[in-house]
Amino acid sequence: MSTDSAFEKQLAGYRLATAEIFYHMPDHPELLQTYIWQDYDIAPQFPVLKKFLDFWTRELEGPLHSVRLASQKLITASELRSVGAFALN
Repeated sequence: MSTDSAFEKQLAGYRLATAEIFYHMPDHPELLQTYIWQDYDIAPQFPVLKKFLDFWTRELEGPLHSVRLASQKLITASELRSVGAFALN
């Protein structure tokens, strides 16, 4: 039986992070555009988001203006409990 990787990450302390990224449009730098990014990451360092923003800065033409971040831990220890075992036939 395989385990969902998102579930494994949550058990390891990752939380769902959502970033609203504001950037200047390359052809019209006076205009701002938004991009929504979402992934599992570890607060408060957010290494996955930092890696994405480093990629953006290095590879994409739209210069970053600002980033608004929200994160939520989806599974906590108090929400996990053993419900017993059963056999599959």
